[in-house]
Amino acid sequence: MRISVVIPTRNEARSIARVLSDIPRPPVTEVVVVDAASTDGTASIAESYGARVVSEPRRGYGRACLTGIEHTSTADIIVFLDGDYSDRPGELPSLIDPILNNTADIVIGSRLAGTRARGALPWHSIAGNWTAAWLIRRMYGLQITDLGPFRAARADTIRALGLRETSYGWAVELILRGAIAGKRIVEVPVSYHPRIGVSKITGTVMGSIGAAWYIFGRIFQYRWRIDSYRAPGV
Repeated sequence: MRISVVIPTRNEARSIARVLSDIPRPPVTEVVVVDAASTDGTASIAESYGARVVSEPRRGYGRACLTGIEHTSTADIIVFLDGDYSDRPGELPSLIDPILNNTADIVIGSRLAGTRARGALPWHSIAGNWTAAWLIRRMYGLQITDLGPFRAARADTIRALGLRETSYGWAVELILRGAIAGKRIVEVPVSYHPRIGVSKITGTVMGSIGAAWYIFGRIFQYRWRIDSYRAPGV
């Protein structure tokens, strides 16, 4: 199995070396760092650690992930990992195990089901993720507890779903489109640690509000689409 890791970055010079050093090779065969015009040397550090760096000046977490997908070469599994060292790359084997064992098409690393270091997730992030996961369980029947960024999926599944969210909606698009398409979605517990540096999302009020707006909006939007396709009385 050829496994590619996609890492979106923007000014992660303090952490990217630790992230890349901890990625297990094997099983990982390729690392693609998608850099959003960092000004602190993130790209140069990533290259020095053997990553293939792709420049993506357009903003948006989802945009960076989509660009990374486009630049993976012949991957069978694509893993998404943040560049701030809040997730531990060494746990990647347990993340991809359900795919390797043919029991899942998409795997979400759950921070809420795993071990969290004190202060790793602010209270509003815990509440928001719990609420979003609860809605997905109720509305889509998926047994998940978190929308963690540390996730993996079969490359053919990712490409078949036609993902297109470029901003915060990325957090739920893979999950919701996968559920609608009948893909096998499971989660595994992962540890979570205080990030190195300041979060672009949970570290700011506007980032948190923007994320919530897109995430909850997409949950209801996709549900409405499903209901609108059903015949009356079904």
